Amino acid sequence: MKDIIRSIASLPRRQKQIVLVLMDICVLPFMMWLAYAIRLARPNVEVMQGLDGWYLYVGIFGILIFALLGIYSAIVRSFNEDYLLRISIGTFVQIVALYAIKKLDVAFIPMSIPLMYGFMLFSYMWWSRAVIRYATIKTFAKKQTRKRVAIYGAGLAGQQIAAALNRSDDYLPVCFIDDKKSLQGQSLSGLKIYAPKRAATKFGKFAIEEVLLAMPSVGRARKKEIIESFDSADVKIMELPGVTQLVDGQVHVSDIREVDIIDLLGRDPVPPKPELLEKNIKDKVVMVTGAGGSIGSELCRQIVKNQPKLLVLFEMSEYALYSIDRELQSSGIQVIPILGSVTNQAKLERIIAQYQVQTVYHAAAYKHVPLVEANPFEGIYNTSIGTARSVDAAVNQGVETFVLISTDKAVRPTNVMGASKRMAELYCQGLAATSPKTQISIVRFGNVLGSSGSVVPLFKKQIAQGGPVTVTHPEVTRYFMTIPEAAQLVIQAGAMGTGGDVFLLDMGEPVKIVDLAKQMIRLSGFRPMDENGTGDIAIQFTGLRPGEKLYEELLIDHEEVQTTGHERILKSFEKHASLDMLQPIFRQLDNIKEDQKNLEWLLNQLEYFVDGYNCRKSVHIH
Repeated sequence: MKDIIRSIASLPRRQKQIVLVLMDICVLPFMMWLAYAIRLARPNVEVMQGLDGWYLYVGIFGILIFALLGIYSAIVRSFNEDYLLRISIGTFVQIVALYAIKKLDVAFIPMSIPLMYGFMLFSYMWWSRAVIRYATIKTFAKKQTRKRVAIYGAGLAGQQIAAALNRSDDYLPVCFIDDKKSLQGQSLSGLKIYAPKRAATKFGKFAIEEVLLAMPSVGRARKKEIIESFDSADVKIMELPGVTQLVDGQVHVSDIREVDIIDLLGRDPVPPKPELLEKNIKDKVVMVTGAGGSIGSELCRQIVKNQPKLLVLFEMSEYALYSIDRELQSSGIQVIPILGSVTNQAKLERIIAQYQVQTVYHAAAYKHVPLVEANPFEGIYNTSIGTARSVDAAVNQGVETFVLISTDKAVRPTNVMGASKRMAELYCQGLAATSPKTQISIVRFGNVLGSSGSVVPLFKKQIAQGGPVTVTHPEVTRYFMTIPEAAQLVIQAGAMGTGGDVFLLDMGEPVKIVDLAKQMIRLSGFRPMDENGTGDIAIQFTGLRPGEKLYEELLIDHEEVQTTGHERILKSFEKHASLDMLQPIFRQLDNIKEDQKNLEWLLNQLEYFVDGYNCRKSVHIH
């Protein structure tokens, strides 16, 4: 039997349609005879008396109606509500046609025959297609076991994905979970709806492997609560994308994805203020240094959305520059890719003058703490000297706005990377006091999710390999923000500056890295291993790396801070050195030779100028 089904299913589309038409054209007259036989209670009946060749009329007319409604052009395996509606309309048209024939006395038709024929016709069309679909699915079904899924959310999205999963070879919907008490205990699409707590007790009994969040419009805070409520269950959490990503309003199996780690933040982004986004960008020439980096590239994406006159990409890495340039070519904005280092002030000034740059976002810097700790001279040169030359170039060429992208690691740093960034901040603050024509601002924030070197991709890779997941210390805590939100806030903060401002982005609540690791393990459907060795994936503590802090902070002086017109942006007032004090030091840093004696001098200068920094004897030259 399976061979016959396979041979028919392998026919060209046109031939399969012909098979269906031939089948229907034979069955429709038979059902008309059956209606008369049942009505008159005898098999030997004269059907549609007065109309010779009635069977041709019944068969051909029925086929034409169904053909016009697209019954034969639809794929039987996609049997759904729309298909049933078309069958219903076709059946109704034929019932009306039979009554019209009776009314016109074309043929003898008892009053009950049209309804009886219509009922049998609809039943045949429905069940014949359902049987074809069932037989085809069973014949071609994959041999592997389908994943058993509980769907959280019995709304429209949940119903659509349940129907899609039933048609798939990979998933089997088992039940719904919903918070609404009015729905709990009811059945929907043949699946029972459970309360969240009751459903959790059924996971083992029903052998549920995954929970699918089918709530495209729910906020991050609520989604985080739901995810955490399944912490004790050995299930993988999946989700459907947001409503803005479901463009056609339909849900498909291909839409299912892993829960975005962003949702672990539990914080919904604040809508940006258009006037702040546009102030330094719209119809202006904008340059981004470090344009190929995590923050730099996202800044570029946000900038082109706000219609600059021209965007200059300044980047040291050839591949990073190539990638962001290629991505932005379809934006409709003229993009100029420039390969170069921010330590080359002459080139910076030439580019700024050539394209008449009005706004500069300086994102170029080294950011990996252990690497900079092992290469202190390069760290100082690229971050501190590079920033000084960039802001000097901007001031010399009359740039209107210069925004330095800084980091929370610049606050009371324990490493060269943070100290070099604070030196860059001090230089910008000092220069801002003497250069009123160029508005210089500093925007400071913490870690961004998904950036190069972030713990998130590292943890994902380690979990996929079966562990262990490596965390430096049980108490290490960091602030996190998504890259798009950080880039938008940087642009808005830069538009609020008046000169020498230090803006702080509200990073939300700090997150323990070990908690982040445990949550990611649970989302993957595994259990973190406890002290007794019970669980699936171990968490291994490797010890703090050179220069690494347990806690990061955004403020040097918690009292000298004020709110701004944006709820996620604060303004800090911090002491800073004069430009006259800093310029000689920067000139010496520029010309310093790499040896142990000069390393000691370098660290002493960082200790003198940067609050909270202490010389570390462990720092050495590579």
